[in-house]
Amino acid sequence: MVEIKFTAQKTNGQTITGSLTADSSGEAKRKITSLAEKNNLKILSTEKKSTFLYKAARGKEKPIRGEQKAFNKKEVEEALTRLGYTKFSVNKKLLDFESKPPVQEIVTFVKISAELLDQKLAYGEVLTLLINDTQNASLRNTLRDINNDLKKGADSQATFLKYQNVFGKFTAYMLGLASKSGNMTEIYKATAKFLERRQEFKKNLRSALITPMVTVFVLVAAVGFYVGYIFPETAKLFVRFGVELPPMTAFTLKLSDFLVENPWLITAFFVIPPVAFFYYSKTTKGAYLIDKYMLQLPLIGQLIHKTLIEVFCRVFYTLYSGSAESIEPIKIAAEASGNKYFEDRIKNVSIPLMVKKGVGVTEAFEAAGVFTDTALSRFHSGEESGTIKNTALQLANYYEAETVYKLKNLIEAIQIAIAMFIMVVMILLTLVSAETATVRPKTPGTSLDIQVENNIT
Repeated sequence: MVEIKFTAQKTNGQTITGSLTADSSGEAKRKITSLAEKNNLKILSTEKKSTFLYKAARGKEKPIRGEQKAFNKKEVEEALTRLGYTKFSVNKKLLDFESKPPVQEIVTFVKISAELLDQKLAYGEVLTLLINDTQNASLRNTLRDINNDLKKGADSQATFLKYQNVFGKFTAYMLGLASKSGNMTEIYKATAKFLERRQEFKKNLRSALITPMVTVFVLVAAVGFYVGYIFPETAKLFVRFGVELPPMTAFTLKLSDFLVENPWLITAFFVIPPVAFFYYSKTTKGAYLIDKYMLQLPLIGQLIHKTLIEVFCRVFYTLYSGSAESIEPIKIAAEASGNKYFEDRIKNVSIPLMVKKGVGVTEAFEAAGVFTDTALSRFHSGEESGTIKNTALQLANYYEAETVYKLKNLIEAIQIAIAMFIMVVMILLTLVSAETATVRPKTPGTSLDIQVENNIT
């Protein structure tokens, strides 16, 4: 996310200034150009907000060092002067790049903020405390910028959304909304709970899928190395002596020859599909289809599906305030799910039905085809009794308990399956090695050699 400040001139000669944010410098320039064409403005100059390093001192005091974001060097110098510094040097940071802070750092920030707000601390004090204690430079600088913007009277929601590349779109929206709502502590707690659950699920999913995949890949690579380079040294020795190889040894030798003769084909087989899948998943259509068919996977698909409903219900519970204002909470909850197919079905099927045809929540959710029968039944009961908000929380807690338990069992089952696979591979390698060890080359003095000598005589 970049912030650009521009100076423009109206047709009457009046000079105006403004700023805007965008995902990239190119997008920011396009926005400025569009704004100028729409309002008949002549752009005089543009400046990108950058990081400046400074060294400043008051009189004989020990100099301090720091960094500050600004549109130009002059802004930093004026700020230091207002703070009473008389000697200072300011230089633009050459490598102005900050990596996105780890998710765990953001979770910690939101969780601690919720606890401090629950203790009735003012939000300005909360930000000041966390700025001083946050170790990650990127998050610390972001919190400092947010604090400065809020002190200047900037809109909290617009301020947080400006840093959605740091927090994520949903988290930035929730934190910005919290500052404007009357239940700031509750929204921070709900956001922290949401982030923790999503992080926990991803961690368990990695344990269930990625770790076994890596284990299998390493095992296949080790077996390939053995079959391709170590095994042939022994087997081909027997071939040179004209010994007929046993079936398993002969097959393994043919496989070895194929691996050695086609290294690029083997490499392409293992490299191209995952790379192609990765880039396809980054496209709009690819992400939609992958998220759709992911829900249909055996075992793991059901867990992912129920986790999406849990996340949706938890966010919906936090934002929902009444049937008259249900559209925006449903939209934000769908986006928070992180599944493009789930989000698309709710935003393009359920919401239009509610807005254009005035159907109820349960009927609209049923039309989307992404909610389980249990969820639809509970929403129906909540809608009839007027307790749909509490029903959403009950569903979230129910699916959290179910998915945590089932995912733990799935991880254990996958670990057993991987152990069995490794055992089978090792047994096969042992059998091939044992069979090879039984092969003996012909030696002088055998019955065949004696018969040949007698025939010659």
